Amino acid sequence: MGCFSLAWIENLLIWLVVIGAIVALIKLLVPLVVGPLGIAGTTVAQAINIILWAVVAIAVIVLIFDLLSCLVGFPLRR
Repeated sequence: MGCFSLAWIENLLIWLVVIGAIVALIKLLVPLVVGPLGIAGTTVAQAINIILWAVVAIAVIVLIFDLLSCLVGFPLRR
């Protein structure tokens, strides 16, 4: 599959929707699960949010470098 083919863009959009849904569900469920812990629960919820967004940021950085490698014609992965 080529770097910028329609099938590649379709797969990219599907993965973006799936990742967005997972992030939204986790952000919805975390306060419900750790809420009864009080102040410690809010701290845990904030820590989980930070970790979640760090993982998303790393995925975006990998995607950007993959796109740049396709653009210049040197694929990073085979």
